[in-house]
Amino acid sequence: MAGYRTPVPAALPEPVRALAQADFSAVAQRFGAAGFAVAQPADGILTIKAEGNPGERPALLISVGVHGDETGPIEMVAYLLDALSREADKLAVNLMLCVGNIGAIRAGKRFIDADLNRMFRAERGTLAGTAEAARADQLIAATADFFGDAGQVRWHLDLHTAIRPSVYPTFAIVPEIIAEQPRRALLDWLGAAGIGAVIMNPASVGTYSYYSAEHHGAAGTTVELGRIGTLGQNDLAQFADASQALDDLLRGTPTSGAGRQPHIFNTARQIIKLSDDFRMAFGKETHNFTAMKQGEEIARDGDTVYTVQHPEELVVFPNPDVRVGLRAGLMVVRVA
Repeated sequence: MAGYRTPVPAALPEPVRALAQADFSAVAQRFGAAGFAVAQPADGILTIKAEGNPGERPALLISVGVHGDETGPIEMVAYLLDALSREADKLAVNLMLCVGNIGAIRAGKRFIDADLNRMFRAERGTLAGTAEAARADQLIAATADFFGDAGQVRWHLDLHTAIRPSVYPTFAIVPEIIAEQPRRALLDWLGAAGIGAVIMNPASVGTYSYYSAEHHGAAGTTVELGRIGTLGQNDLAQFADASQALDDLLRGTPTSGAGRQPHIFNTARQIIKLSDDFRMAFGKETHNFTAMKQGEEIARDGDTVYTVQHPEELVVFPNPDVRVGLRAGLMVVRVA
């Protein structure tokens, strides 16, 4: 199994322990006492809505722990949520908080059977009976319910950390299908959050954020906030800009980092692993956004050879060890 980590340690600051174990009792009580409608539709999912017309407030979905070993965003969100719950009247959005692969977090693994962030699609093939497929169904149902009565302003921030080093330590994947106005607002927020690069994604590979954009009209994005770390030992300084921008969004206050803009990349192609003969021309330890020149070989898979088609392309998420049929890498070109 990929990505073994130490399971949730006993000695953690209480907000971090609670969120990592999907224990919402303390924050739920505080928001409920402040007059919000609080619900937990499934394990690891919390919704907090203002009474009255839900369409009057922005709807914000925050997901963490979709990969069980990506623990930094759990810590970041835990402290933000705990602080906000102590002045609950400051919450300016209807909020859904999702701790994604809680089984993997509790086990200290990246996943139980398969990658949860490839399960948000109708066709799952041989993975239909996995623990992650069942978990994705729970998330899909709760997401549909949350956005079902939402107004026009809908966000989904799926927060991750990267396994390998990157030329851009923070970056995001944004579906191209998002309408122009909410896309611009999302890009502005990502810039304020200190995100260095944005990849525009033309097609789904089964990720949670693409699902919410495609099916619920949300400004959804998968955000890589830095390097992977052990729960309770993450360097929270690497999340400082994102933490401030997220706190501003939750409270409806002007974003302190406004004016910064990430570099924009378009997807040149997705490198799909077609068979067990798949071989990349470089190691999986290759840094994200490593540049390659036109004509260079990317990978070969039997008689299929992938080469760089543009004057320069950059490789993101190189991973030859994925299951057959899944994406083994992403090639991008800079456009802004």
